[in-house]
Amino acid sequence: MPIYTAPTKDMAFVLHEVLKVHEQDIPGYEDLDADTTSAILEEAGKLSENVLAPLNPVGDRQGCTLENGVVRTPEGFKDAYEQMRAGGWMGLDADPEYGGQGMPYVLNCAVGEMFVSSNMAFNMYQGLTHGAYSAIHAHGTEAQKQTYLPNMIDGIWSGTMNLTEPHCGTDLGLIRTKAEPQDDGSYSITGSKIWISAGEHDLSENIIHLVLAKVPGGPDGVKGISLFIVPKFMVNEDGSLGERNAVSCGGLEEKMGIHGNATCVMNYDGAKGFLVGELHKGMRAMFTMMNEARLGVGLQGYAQGAVAYQNALGFARDRLQGRDVTGVKNPDGPADPIIVHPDVRRNLLAQKSFVEGARAFTFWGAQMIDRAHRNEDADAEGMISLLTPVIKGFLTDKGFETTVLAQQTLGGSGFTREWGLEQFVRDARITMIYEGTNGIQSLDLVGRKLGQSGGKHVMAFFELVKSFAAEHKGQDETLDRDFLDPLKSASKDLQAAAMYFMQNGMKSPNNALSGSYDFMHLFGHVCLGLMWSKMAVAAKAALAAGTSDEAFYTSKLATGRYYMARELTETGTLLKRIESGAEPVMELDAANF
Repeated sequence: MPIYTAPTKDMAFVLHEVLKVHEQDIPGYEDLDADTTSAILEEAGKLSENVLAPLNPVGDRQGCTLENGVVRTPEGFKDAYEQMRAGGWMGLDADPEYGGQGMPYVLNCAVGEMFVSSNMAFNMYQGLTHGAYSAIHAHGTEAQKQTYLPNMIDGIWSGTMNLTEPHCGTDLGLIRTKAEPQDDGSYSITGSKIWISAGEHDLSENIIHLVLAKVPGGPDGVKGISLFIVPKFMVNEDGSLGERNAVSCGGLEEKMGIHGNATCVMNYDGAKGFLVGELHKGMRAMFTMMNEARLGVGLQGYAQGAVAYQNALGFARDRLQGRDVTGVKNPDGPADPIIVHPDVRRNLLAQKSFVEGARAFTFWGAQMIDRAHRNEDADAEGMISLLTPVIKGFLTDKGFETTVLAQQTLGGSGFTREWGLEQFVRDARITMIYEGTNGIQSLDLVGRKLGQSGGKHVMAFFELVKSFAAEHKGQDETLDRDFLDPLKSASKDLQAAAMYFMQNGMKSPNNALSGSYDFMHLFGHVCLGLMWSKMAVAAKAALAAGTSDEAFYTSKLATGRYYMARELTETGTLLKRIESGAEPVMELDAANF
């Protein structure tokens, strides 16, 4: 059976020594002192280790079942959900005006990583609710907020997002779900949605669906889309639940992974709905959920890699196979543990260096979201907008790759259900697909985000890297050699790729689009290189100050050196691919594939 240990120590290192949250001028960050964050992370860790992780294989084996229109979740999920509710975890960063605790989003991300690593399918129920809460909070009327948010924050009610239809996915302009205006100001919603995570289940008393639909007579395409609240049960004026709305689950998807989460076909048969935000402006409101969801999916990607790495490491320390070529390391045993072998070390370090770098990158992104929202900082908003497709696309690609590497560490055992690695691989695979496939993320990055505001935000990123390197240059010879110099080299590759798009993309858009996926990965490597350089500075400072935990910081530096020497060098290859242009990709006629 797989194990999980909450990485609270590494999280504290990132929060306090790298991001220095307690020194930031962001409202609410004054509450993020070491004692407070430690207490919260420790409690979330206990819940993750003792309650959620043991249910992960249970949910995978049992899955969800549909009985007479009601979806039954796996054994133990209901009790775990009630424990989450009782702990107030669903409202950790929600608005106190509606019953939330008002903690910064960065702390919610740290807690969320543990919940995802321990049981990704279970955590999706509350994750979708958080997204629906955010959309209503940002775009709903005060009456809508008072009606729905307190119970959603408490977890008594849950939420969903309904976008995809059988005939369209990314191209939402093709949706057919209709919203007919009614005399009482509501709308009659008719249509079908597919792949709706947590669309129907037995964990909450009510489910608040957010549904994209078109009002007849509106503009064509995405300009005619509106967003509607469609509750499973109508809500009476006194807040009690009324009659069942005309929305039902028409079936459950048979999926490769995340079996513990109900992925539903949802049918709306004249269901009563209520407009959220402005008419025909539904995409703006929905993207409040989508942007949050994309960072959350990036977190899912590396969080699955994190738990897979933990299990691979444990196996590598215990599994005896062969002898160290430099000399016997386990003389009392028939063989040495496989962790002594260089190729196993390479495998494990690829996992470890990615996971720890991705954690820092995601927390940094969450801090930017806090700065954008709490300080109303437009520059922070622009930067996180630029980086969101990188966080989603790169971290899920590499997160899945990390689960496969972890599975490979176990050899044949990794292919069996007993050890749990094959579930981590299957569960991680969806992260590369939903909330916009990674190909779409790369097109968004190159086609929209790169040139946003005249390229202001990507230029700000380049300047950020440059100023960081300049600030720390010459302080330590090994810091320069092992971290800052490789970072500057990788950043130059990224700048050269961006320049290639500027020079060639306008006259031949395919030149940019053919290289967009490589650019997303190139950008991701530079971001992790920046994070590892920041962590190296923090680790060296701790060692210079005379820490009592020297092993932690020396290990951090060794892991970072691996990433900078063995992983970051991929930027050169990615640049070469980008500069090869569209011809190698587009030359073969479609009929000849």
